[in-house]
Amino acid sequence: MSGKTALWLLCLFAGTAQALCPRWTPVRAAEEIARLQQQLRSWDRAYYGDGETLIEDALYDNLQHRLRQWQHCFQPAAAPDRSVWADNGTVDHPVAHTGVKKLPDKLAVAYWMQGKGPLWVQPKVDGVAVTLVYRQGKLVSLISRGDGLKGQNWLEKAAYIPALPQAIPDKRPVLILQGELFLTMTDHRQVTDGGQNARAQVAGALRRQQPSPLLSQLGIFIWAWPDGPQTMTQRQAALKQLGFDVASAWTQPVSDEEEVALWRMRWFRSALPFVTDGVVIHQDRRSAAKQWIPGSNDESAAWKYTPPVVSSEVQSIDFPIGRTGKISSVLNVAPVQLDDKTVRRVSLGSLARWRALDIVPGDQVAIGLAGQGIPHLKKVIWRVIERTRPEPPVAENYHSLSCFYNRADCRKQFLSRLSWLSQRDVLDLPGIQRSTWQRLLQLPDFVHLFSWLEMESEQLATLPGITPLRAKQIVHYFNQVQHQPFRRWVKALGVPLPASALNALPDSTWPQLLARSLQSWQQLPGVGATLAQRIDTWLKDEQVRKMIDFIQRWQAAQKGLASATLAQPEQPDPPETQGINVPDAGN
Repeated sequence: MSGKTALWLLCLFAGTAQALCPRWTPVRAAEEIARLQQQLRSWDRAYYGDGETLIEDALYDNLQHRLRQWQHCFQPAAAPDRSVWADNGTVDHPVAHTGVKKLPDKLAVAYWMQGKGPLWVQPKVDGVAVTLVYRQGKLVSLISRGDGLKGQNWLEKAAYIPALPQAIPDKRPVLILQGELFLTMTDHRQVTDGGQNARAQVAGALRRQQPSPLLSQLGIFIWAWPDGPQTMTQRQAALKQLGFDVASAWTQPVSDEEEVALWRMRWFRSALPFVTDGVVIHQDRRSAAKQWIPGSNDESAAWKYTPPVVSSEVQSIDFPIGRTGKISSVLNVAPVQLDDKTVRRVSLGSLARWRALDIVPGDQVAIGLAGQGIPHLKKVIWRVIERTRPEPPVAENYHSLSCFYNRADCRKQFLSRLSWLSQRDVLDLPGIQRSTWQRLLQLPDFVHLFSWLEMESEQLATLPGITPLRAKQIVHYFNQVQHQPFRRWVKALGVPLPASALNALPDSTWPQLLARSLQSWQQLPGVGATLAQRIDTWLKDEQVRKMIDFIQRWQAAQKGLASATLAQPEQPDPPETQGINVPDAGN
């Protein structure tokens, strides 16, 4: 088995694992399936009947895929869900529309391309698929794709579309072409301009009873010639002679997935005359037209662009508590790809917003990327019938003076306080992340926010995941905080001072800080009467005073040790510190 094949199978099994069946009763499963089917059919009628797009294509596709998963789980004998066109089609396609296989990534493209050369790549033009039928050189049918076997005859609209030749120089009895009617654009860049609802505009213009002015702005991209010339080069040359010259300018030979990726990105960023949603890879030669079947095509495959918005299922909801006691809400979602990011968590912000959105596990949500690539919720696109809401923490129990001690009900805020003081611009504990603190909290001696100052490496080395060397490194970083300036200790404690006031603070000891009056606090920038009162109350809190007393005792002990060390003759570094990478102390 080749390396690419093994990786492909790994991805395949990983995808299957993510599609595990919901733990529903048969009754609930039937209700959820029926309700989602009803919604999908409603969107179908709006799109195919009225030319209105009520949900983005990618979100629709994801919901339909989810419905098929549910059917596979609970209704395995049922036919997989498929879109239903309102008119159901009245005209037979002389050759079926097969559609194209959709590939998720470059690895899948590489696997699909194996043994299929020569190959060509084209932009995947975002429009409306049609069949053109010419008899003795005259256009006699313009058939919508429909279900691939039947569609509607839009021939009366063809006269208003200049891009469609009413007659061609080829006079054979029957000539059949398949392609995409698209809205022509000027210097359209997919990366910045997006889809612009182009497909729905085309569909709407074709379905209106009266001719729409938009018809004159349509182009045609021919991507298949059933039983036409044998090779892509021959087909494109012949199409140009017939008056269909758009595709030839956008058809490139490719030999591997890297070249496909190159063209895909180039067309994503370049100025094009149409909207695209990816690329399509074609084999040079195609099978006989009589073998074409809807949904069965291994001779062409699409690699679509990552949509700007994707959908995912909410798996659970977390309620993190910040160091100041603020409770927020975070959705844990099934992993999805957005741009170059794998998204697993989406922040909602406040508890109030979560309650207003009324999101529960099982709901389907649309996710996009905000500034700096941060995932954010766009909207809820589907809600499960059974609404099991998680219970968030009681907001009244958490505030800026809660959770200086390590208790079970305080674990989240306590960890947030520890993560805060680890930061480079606070006490600067390099490499000591939230996960490190979680391990250390297993120690029975980790009682309050600054208990770590008295820990020994032998204690830390007893914890799972912490080697003796790592334990020595951690304790070394702990000991280095004694060199941090006073302002950083004030910041680590969490005194509610704005940055401007902290930077201007002249105090260098805790007694000086604690002796300040309300008036003296107001002399600092950014501190008014209300904030001064809050700071004064905060510093008089019993827990805060205990923390300050502990810090003072520890700092005094460190000074005593330092004085004792200076009184001794200089000694080489003890063996247990050798091999530790010690950075310079920050200020």
